[in-house]
Amino acid sequence: MKRLSILGSTGSVGRSTLALVEAAPPGTYAVEALVAGRDVAALAAQARKLAARLAVVAEPSAYTALKEALAGSGIEVAAGPQAVVEAAARPADWTMAAIVGSAGLQSALAVLDRGGTLALANKETLVCAGEIVLAAAARTGATLLPVDSEHNAIFQALDTKDPALIEKIVLTASGGPFRTADLAVMRAATPEMAVKHPVWSMGAKISVDSATMMNKGLELIEAARLFPVPAERIDILVHPQSAVHGMVQYADGSILAQLGTPDMRTPISHCLAWPERMRVGLPRLDLALLGRLEFFAPDPVRFPALRLAREALQAGAGAPTILNAANEVAVGLFLDRRLGFLDIAAVVEETMGRFGAPAVSGLESVLALDGAARAEAGQIAARRAAA
Repeated sequence: MKRLSILGSTGSVGRSTLALVEAAPPGTYAVEALVAGRDVAALAAQARKLAARLAVVAEPSAYTALKEALAGSGIEVAAGPQAVVEAAARPADWTMAAIVGSAGLQSALAVLDRGGTLALANKETLVCAGEIVLAAAARTGATLLPVDSEHNAIFQALDTKDPALIEKIVLTASGGPFRTADLAVMRAATPEMAVKHPVWSMGAKISVDSATMMNKGLELIEAARLFPVPAERIDILVHPQSAVHGMVQYADGSILAQLGTPDMRTPISHCLAWPERMRVGLPRLDLALLGRLEFFAPDPVRFPALRLAREALQAGAGAPTILNAANEVAVGLFLDRRLGFLDIAAVVEETMGRFGAPAVSGLESVLALDGAARAEAGQIAARRAAA
């Protein structure tokens, strides 16, 4: 029996993970801890259904509600950011890190610090603190498994015995809801338009990142951390069908690609069963029915987030932390209808220009820089909104 902890259990990735757990034969998995942000009702229902040992809500004020919801169940209850980290530090065979944004960084590090197996769905962890995360995994012998569909695809297709023979890797992007939209449409875009993804079902923040293509920029940085390929040999292609999730091209000209239906349960199941595979009752990809596979170069004018991500990666040091922090602030303001869609990338670019690439030496300095960048991005956004 494999003991699991799910950090971010009420989000889209967390729910997909638990669906796989529920569908597995009895006795396959046991749940150690479930962690959610503030959705007490969903968390309590999950904890009862899966007989979790511990349920944690990140919002401190929700403690009483969670305790009442789980009264008589025998399930431990805790609340607050420190409780989230402590839940991640508890012994478990496998942990899903699916807390959105930089908020998931400390809990992910807690898993790595104990030498656990971490299935990483939170790309911001590697973007904000890639060197710290990889050093922690190396120090403890922890296992890091990529859950993002693109990185999981590369993970499956990558032969690392001789990295010199890897010519390039390719991450694919659906193009989001504004793939063919002109700038006038994008300028007037509402949150409802931006989160209406044509293929994937995701949370609001990730959906907006897909619409700006910042998600692909963050994935570019993550790929540079995860795989033994320099950034200049990591390409991005728009692929509207979302059937090919990633490709690896080798020195002999061969290209190995991972294909599948656009459903996060596929990469999650790969990580959950790794190094084996598990049977998953999902619709199979029917290439004859699909009919065609299209690929396009992304438009750098309409999607400047890709350029900003490459610039942050090239600058190194704290630049990716600033990129991510400013983006999280700008996306949040857009979803609150306090910032325009095209202003998201503009706020990020101006914030990056204010800070440059300051040195970061450890977790505390990363968190301090993250906070400073957020404050600056908020001020920049307020000025743009008032203009």
